[in-house]
Amino acid sequence: MKLLLLTVGKLRDPWVQSGCAEYEKRLRARFPLEIVEAKDQAALQRKLPPRFALWVLDERGQQFSSLELAQKLDLAKQSAMPGLALCIGGADGTPPSFRDQAHCLWSLSKLTFPHRLARLLVLEQLYRAQSILENSPYHRS
Repeated sequence: MKLLLLTVGKLRDPWVQSGCAEYEKRLRARFPLEIVEAKDQAALQRKLPPRFALWVLDERGQQFSSLELAQKLDLAKQSAMPGLALCIGGADGTPPSFRDQAHCLWSLSKLTFPHRLARLLVLEQLYRAQSILENSPYHRS
């Protein structure tokens, strides 16, 4: 299964770039991973491949424990869909039309995060979820 991370905006802070690069490298050892940066939400919507499952990061979404996220990721991997697209919107979130297409609305927290930090958290949590599925020692219960 391919992972596609759709994001509005580019990473500018070196510390965020470094953290994201580390988790991208770790994830790419387990999945084909592509990160698509777009300047706005409309451009992002055009980048969504057909037949991919879509998870949208949204404050109104469901919160998961790391174990629950691992189970959801495992179900996505077992589906007939060719890939999983995760969307991190810009400062104004994602429009309702995009959220309505989502197979899953995922909230990282009740807190609001800047999109660059959300990107780092999503990459780390995807790596953690895959580590759980592989019984890797990265995640400690």
